[in-house]
Amino acid sequence: MKRIVSYVRKAVEDYDMIQDGDRVAVGVSGGKDSLILLAALANLSRFYPKKFEVLALTLDMGYNCDYTQIKEFCKKYGVEHIVKNTNIKEVIFDYRKELNPCSLCAKMRRGALNDFAIEQGCRTVALGHHNDDVLETFLLSLLYEGRINCFSPVTYLDRTDIYQIRPLIYTKEGDIKGAAKRNNVPVLKNPCPADGVTKRQEIKDILSSLDKTVNPGMKKRLFTAIKNSSIDGWHDINYNRKEN
Repeated sequence: MKRIVSYVRKAVEDYDMIQDGDRVAVGVSGGKDSLILLAALANLSRFYPKKFEVLALTLDMGYNCDYTQIKEFCKKYGVEHIVKNTNIKEVIFDYRKELNPCSLCAKMRRGALNDFAIEQGCRTVALGHHNDDVLETFLLSLLYEGRINCFSPVTYLDRTDIYQIRPLIYTKEGDIKGAAKRNNVPVLKNPCPADGVTKRQEIKDILSSLDKTVNPGMKKRLFTAIKNSSIDGWHDINYNRKEN
């Protein structure tokens, strides 16, 4: 976990993600990424020069999951965990019957999470996108949309006055899996029927294969290319966040 905390601290400092006195809402889905992010930020908050508070927010998509173990995990790190019920699953699968649900689902979840954070007095929302997510999103945009693009380490939403931050951008998925196993993280099984059958999974498999067998070190070089590009938010390190 110390290694991940160091990666998270570097990301936070490189992109000025957290300000003194921030109340940071972590979107906790129950997956390994969001839970490791929660643990890393909770640990970081204990010694980071800028004092901040961590809050765990979970959106129940409509699958009525049991979050007892998640609550205990949050309690272990001294973090309050709040669950809010939504009808996102019903809208996407029952009403709209989406054949390619991921884009709409992500959009609805982001909107609902931001509203939830505002309700809890949070101006900063931490999302669990890791280094592999960065690479996959870049290639998805390139191959399926025909444009060079990727989400930013920090995104300011002026309509809601919310900052979305991604402190795991330097952390590899393999490191997260290892930390989750070593720390007995209570990962919930993803109940979504589309899990594992998406275009993102196809890209993940291709990247893994190329990095291991065809072009070792490709992932690292691709990430360097993204950081050195003109993609919004990546080349402008240590910019000053808008103050109230």
